[in-house]
Amino acid sequence: MPVLSKESLKIDYKDDGQGQPVILIHSSVSANRQWRALTETLKDRYRVLAINLFGYGKTTPWPGDSPQSLYAQAQLILALCEELGSPVHLVGHSFGGSVALKAAMLLGPRVGNLILLEPNSFFLLKQGGRTQAYLESRGLRDHVTCFGSLGDWLKVARHFANYWLGEGSWSAMPENRRAAFTESLPPNLHEWDAVMEEQTTIEEWKTLTAKTLVVSDKATRLPIREIVDIFAQACPHWSFRYVTDGGHMAPLTRPDLINPIVREFLDGGCA
Repeated sequence: MPVLSKESLKIDYKDDGQGQPVILIHSSVSANRQWRALTETLKDRYRVLAINLFGYGKTTPWPGDSPQSLYAQAQLILALCEELGSPVHLVGHSFGGSVALKAAMLLGPRVGNLILLEPNSFFLLKQGGRTQAYLESRGLRDHVTCFGSLGDWLKVARHFANYWLGEGSWSAMPENRRAAFTESLPPNLHEWDAVMEEQTTIEEWKTLTAKTLVVSDKATRLPIREIVDIFAQACPHWSFRYVTDGGHMAPLTRPDLINPIVREFLDGGCA
């Protein structure tokens, strides 16, 4: 995989295909390997760049001496965009969706299409008075930061997997998958600051110039449902697609469901 050096940073990414560039931004824990199937779906028409965020792959870890921000994560995307032409298209899942939002705001008209797969923009819950959903996301954050700070990543992994993948997912997971999942969790300790403390308001997000699609499962977790509802109410000019039987991790577990939607939207905007 190529590694881009930018001042003190190293940014690890995969690069495949030719055409207009599409940057894929992964969710927490998953790293850019989550995009293998989508890359295969897109690379016949697009140049597909799957980036690793802070602490994943060979990308520089977050230093931990200050709270992480979406702005800092978005700088990785902007650095990669300096190597590319315009327009660029962004696809982000969960935490990657929140990073994609921030990058789209900073890049402005350079972004053609923005596809958000269940973005975890938890800061909007507090801003929008969605108290129950905010407290649920806060509870997950507190669990990760409490036990992660103690180094008990196994306990974090069990709770994290059961929350996002469904109760019983951890016990059903093969031992080698549990080990890989647990090993990939530490960057998430810092990512919560980015998605809980962002100050950009929905009034600002709705001014994004990119053609935007939000994809969500109707039965997803409450905080994500509420975030999508906030966007749907404030941004009627965006497109929204609702799927069933996918769950929050559908980009990984149901690529057959998600990838055709992504391809269709990109093709429609790039025709």
